Amino acid sequence: MQAAYVVRVRFRLAPTEGRVAVDPATFETTVFWSAPEPGSDGWLFFRDHCWHGEFNAPAHARELLSEALGVPVEDASFRELRTDEAYREALQAAVGANLDLFNADSTSEALSKYLGSSIHVVDEL
Repeated sequence: MQAAYVVRVRFRLAPTEGRVAVDPATFETTVFWSAPEPGSDGWLFFRDHCWHGEFNAPAHARELLSEALGVPVEDASFRELRTDEAYREALQAAVGANLDLFNADSTSEALSKYLGSSIHVVDEL
């Protein structure tokens, strides 16, 4: 069972040594951030940071990614939760068992509120 939050980021290298320059100084890449097992510590990341498939607080997301990557992140856009079928099923079960945490009447409503249509099930991660 595996899943990752997929985020497109733009970051800048800012050398601290005055004799060092970089060109280009700005880079774009894709970050694959492992999603915790549903029901475990940190599994509510999508609820706490996303709304309809986008980051609900972009500045905070940039801070989290800057800390994780060790470089200043200038832009971060949530792309999807990429998952295998087993993780999706476990996520649906955990959400369904905790609908009160999502202020929703159904699992599909809860997932749609936070992830929109950005759940992508793949055979292998």
